[in-house]
Amino acid sequence: VARVVEAAHGCGLIIKVIIETCLLSEDEKEMVSKIVKRAGADYIKTSTGFAGGGATVEDVSNLKAWVGENVKVKASGGIRTREFALELIEAGAERLGTSAVLV
Repeated sequence: VARVVEAAHGCGLIIKVIIETCLLSEDEKEMVSKIVKRAGADYIKTSTGFAGGGATVEDVSNLKAWVGENVKVKASGGIRTREFALELIEAGAERLGTSAVLV
């Protein structure tokens, strides 16, 4: 991951590392978050939205705690209401991925 980040940053690109939170245990999520943080990625993203589960408030909150201030959290998958989107932002998401317009 670190080599990809280094190469991408050398070209002025932003790197998002996508993990499928619904497929990982809490210990695995924490371990992956720390790898992403150490590698210097710009974002950690909760999911692709295709693995059956999406973003949760708990996952966003935990990911933000594990990666700290230098890595942003993108919540994605299952965000269908404005209220849920606001909960995710409150939990620490700096960016949201939705397939629908939220009013």
